[in-house]
Amino acid sequence: MYNAPSSKNFSLTCASTPRVLNNKKVYPARVHCLDGDILNRYTYKELNEVSNRVARVLCDTIRNNNLARNNDEDYIIAVSMQPSDKLVITLLAIWKCGAAYLPLDPSFPKPRVEHIIQESKPALIIYEEASSALLDTKGFTYDILLELSSNYSNSNLSDNESLEQIKDDLAIVLYTSGSTGVPKGKRCINIHLRVRLPHKVILNRLQWQFKTFPYSVTEKVGVFKTSLTFVDSVSEIWGPLLNGLAILVVRKAITQDPEKLVILLEKYKIERLVLVPSLLRSLLMYLQLQVPNVLQKRKDALSCLKLWVCSGETLVVSLAKEFYKYFPENEYKLCNFYGSTEIMGDVTYHVITGMDQLRHQDKVPIGLPIDNTIIYILDSNYRPVKTGEVGELFASGQNVAAGYVNGRDPEKFVENPLAIDPLFAKLYRTGDFAKLEKGTVFYEGRTDSQIKIRGHRVDLSEIEKAVTSIDGIEKAIVLCYQPGEINQALLAFVLTETAITEHQIEEALRKKLTSYMVPQVIILDSIPLLVNGKIDRQSLLKTYGNVNNNDISFQNGIDYKGVPKDQMHAAVALFETVASVLGKGARSTISIDANFYNIGGNSLNSIFTITALSERGYHISKKNAYLNGEAEHVYTSELLKDEYKEDVLDMITTSFYEKADLEQWLMPNIYVEDYRELVDAIWEPLVDKRLSLIVRAKNGDIHGVALNFDARDEPEVEIKSQLNIVFEFLESIEGPVRDNILPPGKGKVLHSFMMATRSTLTPAENVSIMNFMEDEVLKLAIERQFAGIFTTNTSPLTQQLGSDVYAYQTIHDCQVNLYVATDSTKPFGKAPDSQRAKVQWKPV
Repeated sequence: MYNAPSSKNFSLTCASTPRVLNNKKVYPARVHCLDGDILNRYTYKELNEVSNRVARVLCDTIRNNNLARNNDEDYIIAVSMQPSDKLVITLLAIWKCGAAYLPLDPSFPKPRVEHIIQESKPALIIYEEASSALLDTKGFTYDILLELSSNYSNSNLSDNESLEQIKDDLAIVLYTSGSTGVPKGKRCINIHLRVRLPHKVILNRLQWQFKTFPYSVTEKVGVFKTSLTFVDSVSEIWGPLLNGLAILVVRKAITQDPEKLVILLEKYKIERLVLVPSLLRSLLMYLQLQVPNVLQKRKDALSCLKLWVCSGETLVVSLAKEFYKYFPENEYKLCNFYGSTEIMGDVTYHVITGMDQLRHQDKVPIGLPIDNTIIYILDSNYRPVKTGEVGELFASGQNVAAGYVNGRDPEKFVENPLAIDPLFAKLYRTGDFAKLEKGTVFYEGRTDSQIKIRGHRVDLSEIEKAVTSIDGIEKAIVLCYQPGEINQALLAFVLTETAITEHQIEEALRKKLTSYMVPQVIILDSIPLLVNGKIDRQSLLKTYGNVNNNDISFQNGIDYKGVPKDQMHAAVALFETVASVLGKGARSTISIDANFYNIGGNSLNSIFTITALSERGYHISKKNAYLNGEAEHVYTSELLKDEYKEDVLDMITTSFYEKADLEQWLMPNIYVEDYRELVDAIWEPLVDKRLSLIVRAKNGDIHGVALNFDARDEPEVEIKSQLNIVFEFLESIEGPVRDNILPPGKGKVLHSFMMATRSTLTPAENVSIMNFMEDEVLKLAIERQFAGIFTTNTSPLTQQLGSDVYAYQTIHDCQVNLYVATDSTKPFGKAPDSQRAKVQWKPV
């Protein structure tokens, strides 16, 4: 297995013939783990032995502490870990000990984690780093687990050592959205159902895959890019390992960047890929760009990737046609898989090989059932409908899960009145409409208010409840506009009782819902009604569509203030393109100060924007944006001097006061004067050490400052303000890295302490100055013969720049709200779980 693109890369290659341990199929492997310049190898034997030891720790912990089974009499072990070799070992160990694993995405909001734990009742939780929702749970980190296992035997577990499975030989519990609710006061809130997947269900799905889409003799590496909480991860992990392939572990950040993803797929000659249609659209847009020095428009780009599997969202005909405009027909397969977690992800499939199959279709079929399954299209009395008629889709057979945790929603798993063979005795009610036409099945929508967004099953009524729970909201209607298309949008039409803005509502929803569930809010004066008094939903969508699809001049939505005259032509092209892409989705004025992602941009429409700009002759990548003919800004740098103190103080204050990612949680107890106290305390040693610099523009004005120290020769200063909390936190995460990991001795580690720029700069000038300062600090480090540069970044932007542009390695990554200060308080406790601090290092 390769873990890309972080500093840990590892190869996990599995014997093609599985061995059976404790009646569980376990597939030990050969693992190579590259950590920086050190190659760590796990042989087949070593992986088997370490997972055996860990399994024994899990068994003993559960037994010695009398940890109970859950209400379904299952032993469940929850796992909150990022993809890595540690994760694979953990999953193997859980299966070997006789338990099932329950993935918890580390990015899940606290309420969701608490609900999952409360309902599923896992015996233990294994995590890399405890979030606030995991602090009081029964569990430990993987590192502690590994340490505890050192005294245990390496041998395979015997039957009496492993935990006994009572009912279903359970393998995995996965969450999925439900359409029913649990009462809470006078309201009903929607829940997320935990699906119970036995080993036999997983095996049926994999064996069908191996027979229908066999791995080729040249296929050496498989891709694991789907979150462990998604059912597609099962085939991504175990499919390659059962067939002797390595696994390329792709981080989420890579899947969101088409350029990086394509380069990675090319490098490892990936031959198959499972992806949601929205990601396919992003990749096709990227591949059709004409940008110099990258892979776009190369005839052989992704030539090895012959099998493309779409699932999780609707694959529309227009997207399938775009696929064959780029890839040759009859050489590349585009598959449409249909299913859900309750039926092991995929229960029907349809294979497309060229345009001929798309010419006279307005929908892509979902196809025919996989092995050992039957698809029924029934009416309300469970009678099969006629060919061409729409009915509700039911699934039966070996791909059907063993119900939900706690037996919830039993009406979803019902007796099959049409079955003769006991294998098909149960029916799963999918909640989808379908029809059979020309010998194949077509999807015809949901029977309830659920939709798919970026592969996630989302219940619109759940979002409606979240919107109406906000103070000041009188009524809300949540709809999905054009699902599956490029302009798909999740919309919340609301009536308000108080003076609250659309932006304020969206910000409140971000605290209640995961990011992909937050709708674009549209405040209305009234809700259109049909003659029978019901809400006219089609009228709402039509109104949005008419506004969104008109030729948009955006005379009131574009502000060219601040654009230099010599750049006006390029700015018009950029602003108008962004306006046409975002349409009514633009949430504020498009201006030189606007952030694309804050005004409605996302990963998909950013690629669409780049495509449109490319057609107009302007080429942009995520790393570097430039306008044709733009002259480079010329800056000069000087070492810090006493006479620059007031300029430096002004830049530090305006850059950090009320803007810094950590200080915002200490407000209102941070004051402007606190920054003068800080600068006064460190000023003399900053000047004396001659490691800090200022940056001048052409006109001589100081536009930036970079404050640096020798990490092992920093002054001891006393900060009496609340800023001291920030520096105590930084020392708590930087100290262990500096003292135990980085090169020892003075003159080896340059600490990039603070960077700030003049507040009057435009965003473009600000980025240009930051790039220049980063280069100057690097030059200084090389001149003074430092081994590298050490820094901590607390904002997503600087973290991305540090990793993607400036080539810093992340040594430590922590969740800000978990920090406990010396007075036992959590000063950043109100920060969201997603806010992190990254300690980074760049060797020179």
